[in-house]
Amino acid sequence: MSTEQNFTAFRQIVEEAFNKGNYAVLAQYIDPDFVEHQFGLHSTIPGLQQDIEGLRRAFPDFNLTIEEMVADGDKVWVRMTGRGTNRGGFMGPPNGKSFEVAIFDECRFKDGLMVEHWGSPDRFALLAQLGLLPRSQTTQA
Repeated sequence: MSTEQNFTAFRQIVEEAFNKGNYAVLAQYIDPDFVEHQFGLHSTIPGLQQDIEGLRRAFPDFNLTIEEMVADGDKVWVRMTGRGTNRGGFMGPPNGKSFEVAIFDECRFKDGLMVEHWGSPDRFALLAQLGLLPRSQTTQA
């Protein structure tokens, strides 16, 4: 498959499933036996759908913006920005705080389907922006 087909598959997963909640694209662009390497995510299409639903529940305005995509052979690397507001509860009750974090993904494709995914969202920045990190006594006002 061509680089552009792999880019299209990735874009559709992001724009439709993550940003709009249209989960039918997962079966269209992800191999049923794909391997998920990102900690905390499932390696099945139904499990991934549950992961995305939980994210969209916690952050109803959740949105991913693709900033840059690069490919080499069957691999695609993506830099994205994730944004959202804690209105549904994340690691506790909703607190109305927003976040904006960098996300780096690597994916491997075969025959137009994603077969492997590695993701690295800036979870530390996410927790800090949502006020979920403990503050040291010296920084408390």
